[in-house]
Amino acid sequence: MLKYIFKRFLMMIPVLLGVTFIVFFILALTPGDPAKIILGDQATEQALIDLRSQLGLDKPMLVRYVNYVSNLVRGDMGITYKNRLSVADEIMSRVPNTFLLAGCAICISLLVGIPIGILSAIKRNTIIDNVAMVMALTGVSMPVFWFGLILVIVFALNLRLLPSQGMNTTNFVMLARSLVLPSIALSTGSMAMVTRMTRSSMLEVIRQDYIDTARAKGVKEGTVIVKHMLKNALIPIITIVGLQFGTTLGGAIVVETVFSWPGLGRFLLEGIRMKDTPSVLGSVIFMSMLFSLMNLLVDVLYAVVDPRLRSQWSQKA
Repeated sequence: MLKYIFKRFLMMIPVLLGVTFIVFFILALTPGDPAKIILGDQATEQALIDLRSQLGLDKPMLVRYVNYVSNLVRGDMGITYKNRLSVADEIMSRVPNTFLLAGCAICISLLVGIPIGILSAIKRNTIIDNVAMVMALTGVSMPVFWFGLILVIVFALNLRLLPSQGMNTTNFVMLARSLVLPSIALSTGSMAMVTRMTRSSMLEVIRQDYIDTARAKGVKEGTVIVKHMLKNALIPIITIVGLQFGTTLGGAIVVETVFSWPGLGRFLLEGIRMKDTPSVLGSVIFMSMLFSLMNLLVDVLYAVVDPRLRSQWSQKA
């Protein structure tokens, strides 16, 4: 297994290089001058030339890319154009906030999506199943920003139950209150996907002979569902949860903007608006690494859940 994990880490290197190459050249080819964005339209031509020289924007595009990659190999993500701060420090100061939001959203998706998917599979072709699938379809198709605004209008403006924006760290209660609306908005899509995948996986397992055998032995229905059905249906669910974590990080860009959440997604969007190449590249690279690591974790969890995979990896090692 260690050999497999090492190979996966090596495969991340060309992935990250490809991501940096694509993002760097897209930003370089898009219209707009970062120096003019920073100094404003009233800046003199000499001031613009001096700022471009300070930021290294007067060099050819390929030279700037090679310099950035060489600095990145040494662990230097550069400095932001506007505030002249370390990109790595800016990212690390915001990552815990994004992790907190994404973690809460994934937990909501699992705590709600898996039980509904199990119930929908057990009660298939009934009113419960139909209602659950309609809700799942609605969750998949509903735009995150639209649902977030609806939550703000209903629970913040009209009912005045929860805060509409920001991250209140005064105490645990205030932090939990500020997390409720963005977490729910961010969890809708992944919750719907988990529900549908759980139902599909359970329906494949529920028809197996060993389920009938377990019931014939007098095993309690709850034990049959959890120990025999759900355990053998976990691999597709683990896959979709791992993929949804990356999707959740991407959706956090929109949610953090709607709810003014001080996370990595908002930092990335501000970097795009300012055409701040180091900020955008650093954020994208960090998200790409997280997504790759999550896929690796999913593969490792396969071996934990399925002993057959564990034995195959042991034989290859």
